[in-house]
Amino acid sequence: MQTVDALVCPRPGRLRLERRTAPQAGPGEALVRPRRIGVCGTDYHIFEGKHPFLEYPRVMGHELAVEVVEAPAGASLAAGDQCVVNPYLSCGRCVACRRNKPNCCVDIAVLGVHRDGGMTGLMPVPVENLLPADGLTLDQCAAVEFLSIGAHAVRRGGVGEGDRVLVVGAGPIGLGVLYFSRMAGAEVLVLDRDSGRAETARSLVGGVEIASADDDTGLDDGFDVTFDATGNRGAMERGFGFVAHGGSYVLVSVVKETVTFSDPDFHRKETTLLGSRNATSLDFASVMDAVRRGDIPVDRLITHRTDLAGAADAIPAWAKDKTGLIKAMIEIDG
Repeated sequence: MQTVDALVCPRPGRLRLERRTAPQAGPGEALVRPRRIGVCGTDYHIFEGKHPFLEYPRVMGHELAVEVVEAPAGASLAAGDQCVVNPYLSCGRCVACRRNKPNCCVDIAVLGVHRDGGMTGLMPVPVENLLPADGLTLDQCAAVEFLSIGAHAVRRGGVGEGDRVLVVGAGPIGLGVLYFSRMAGAEVLVLDRDSGRAETARSLVGGVEIASADDDTGLDDGFDVTFDATGNRGAMERGFGFVAHGGSYVLVSVVKETVTFSDPDFHRKETTLLGSRNATSLDFASVMDAVRRGDIPVDRLITHRTDLAGAADAIPAWAKDKTGLIKAMIEIDG
């Protein structure tokens, strides 16, 4: 009986490498071998017990570059093909799916969150959730998902030419928002309590300026679109104050707590409040095109690497100290 290694989070604060029976592909599924797994803020939240949509134990990993091992008869994929994974498995029947919003499907199952993900040697994935790499490297494939979240948020916010945009939070998701806001022609500022991280974002995304975290000068007029990508309730609540009259506020991050705001101020500005969850196939295609064009330097975003066994120690260390960390990548070769 074939077995594979899997990195399991049995409960908050614990990771262990387990030997498991290799999975089998079901109807309409391909059996794939994860080759690169990006470590996401979601994975850190799962490890820390802060994720609101999760049950333990869980094999994490949803930012995936995979190689097809076995494809079902009639599929356009073949063994050896490299693919991006869209990790959002939707029902296709609910009110959201009928409105072409599978990213917020009533019964959504996200790989690595609602069901086991890619930190393992083999996994089954529905064929329709596999996107051929078509020239992208493995590293680039594994970066598509987190960049797609930013692309989706920008599309949700309706960012256009000449808009004044503020992005609060300069982590990987915030970087995706920055890239696609600039591609939309917006004037963009980034705000982060970590001045080094804000400066890194400015250096990675051309044309972005830094807003001071300690001085609101220049923020008083507000912004046409404000994005929160912090995952911090206090920052999310403060962000309402940065929205211009007639502007929009897009919450990209998610927290367990209740978020509150001043209703008089909200109505005085006629604020549009939007949640942005996951991404759609349209966003994945947009990101893959941008990476192929060279608009997003994925190689500069990957700052830390490890293998599957090393991730058991590396993920807890990175969760505690993110100094210099943009995107960590788990490599599975051979």
